[in-house]
Amino acid sequence: MNRFFSVATRESVLALCRRFGIMGEEKVPLDQAVGRTLAADLIADRDLPEFARATMDGYAVPAASTFGASSGSPAWLTVVGAVAMGERPDFEVLPGQAARIATGGMLPRGTDSVAMIEITEAVDEATIEVYKSVAPGQHIIERGEDFEQGRCILAQGRLIRPQEAGLLAAFGIDPVAVYKKPRVGIISTGDEIVPVRSTPPPGHIRDINTYTLQGLIHQNGGIPKSYGIVRDQADDLLARCEAALVENDMLLISGGSSVGVRDVTTEVLGALPDSDILVHGIAISPGKPTLLARVGDTPVWGLPGHVVSAMIVFDQVVRPFLLTLSGRIDAGEDRFDLPAVLTRNVASAQGREEFIRVRLIRDADQVLAEPILGKSGTLNTMVLADGLIRIPMNTEGLDRGSRVRVQRMAPFF
Repeated sequence: MNRFFSVATRESVLALCRRFGIMGEEKVPLDQAVGRTLAADLIADRDLPEFARATMDGYAVPAASTFGASSGSPAWLTVVGAVAMGERPDFEVLPGQAARIATGGMLPRGTDSVAMIEITEAVDEATIEVYKSVAPGQHIIERGEDFEQGRCILAQGRLIRPQEAGLLAAFGIDPVAVYKKPRVGIISTGDEIVPVRSTPPPGHIRDINTYTLQGLIHQNGGIPKSYGIVRDQADDLLARCEAALVENDMLLISGGSSVGVRDVTTEVLGALPDSDILVHGIAISPGKPTLLARVGDTPVWGLPGHVVSAMIVFDQVVRPFLLTLSGRIDAGEDRFDLPAVLTRNVASAQGREEFIRVRLIRDADQVLAEPILGKSGTLNTMVLADGLIRIPMNTEGLDRGSRVRVQRMAPFF
C-alpha cells in the first residue's frame, strides 16, 4: 500500500510522541542552567524569605501604634533602635515605639509593618511623628510569603528562564539537575543542492535548510550537527544515516520525502535495522510530504525540501517531539494565543490544516493580521512574517474581519 496517500492528521502524529523516551539527566552549574529543563521537582528546604523584612526605608512599627494618625494629628513614637543591613535585631519594639530600618532589613520583634520615611518627621533623636496610619503587613514581606518550606518551588520538566535561575540561587541550588540536550543530526539531500559557499550552477540552489534547521534546533534546546549534502543515491544516504544514528537522539533528512522517482528516503529508512515508517504524509499545508520513522528508539524525520515547508513542519510537528525528548512539560502547549483580526480573505482547501504567514499591525485597540501569501519555496514569506494563523482542516477559508489567533514567530510590541 502506498502510505503517502494515507495522510495522518497533525494531532495523530503528535500522539506518537509517547512512543519515544526522554533524555537522561546531568548536573550543570547554575550559571549555565538558563535554557535547560529541570529533571526533578525542587522542594523548598526553608521559608523564603527566612525572616520578615522591610521593602521600604523608614521605621519598623507596630501598625496599631499609627492608627488614626493624620497630618493634623500625627502619632508620636519613640525610636528605640536601628536595624543595620545584614543584622539580626536583638531588641523588641513595644506599642508606641519604632525602629529605624532600611529596605531589606529584618523586622525586630513586636513590629508588623513599616512607616515610610516620606510619612514621618523626626522631632528629635528619640522621637518621630507619623502623619499617616499604616496597616499590618504594609511595606514588608512576611517570612515564607514568597515560598513556604516544603512547597514545590519548580516542577520537573520546567524550562529554566532567568527568573527561575534567580529562584534557584535564592535557595542555594548549584549545581542543578537537568535533562541532557538532545543531539539532532541534519542531512540535506538532492542532486541540485550545493554548499552555501559555492556558486550554484544553473538548476542548482544553495543548502538553505541545514542553516534554518540548525537555528530552530538551537532555539528549542537541541544540539544540531550537520552531516552535509547527500546526492539522490540510496547507498550514500544509507551510509550517512547509519553514521548519524549512532551519534544522535533525532535525525532530520531534508528533502527526499515526496513521491518523486528519485526520492530514496523511504527506501533507505526501510532498509535500516529495527525501523518502522510511522507516517508518510500529514494533512497540513505546507508540509504534506512529511515522513516520520522509528529506527530503534530514535525518531527520524523526512522533511520537505522547500524551505518554508520544512520550517513550518519543524515548528508545528517536529518541535513538540524535540521538547518531549528534552523532558519539557509544555511540549504540547498550544501557542496560538494572540487575538487578531484578519485583513483580507484567505482561501483554503478542505481536508488539510493550513498555516498562513501573517504580518502583525497595531491598529488602535486591536491587532491586525495581514496574510503574507507565497509559495513554499519563497523564503521572504518567513522573513517578513511576525506569526502564523491556523485554518482548521474542514474550513474552506477565512473572511476578512474574521477573528483569528496568532502564534508569534518573533517578539512583537
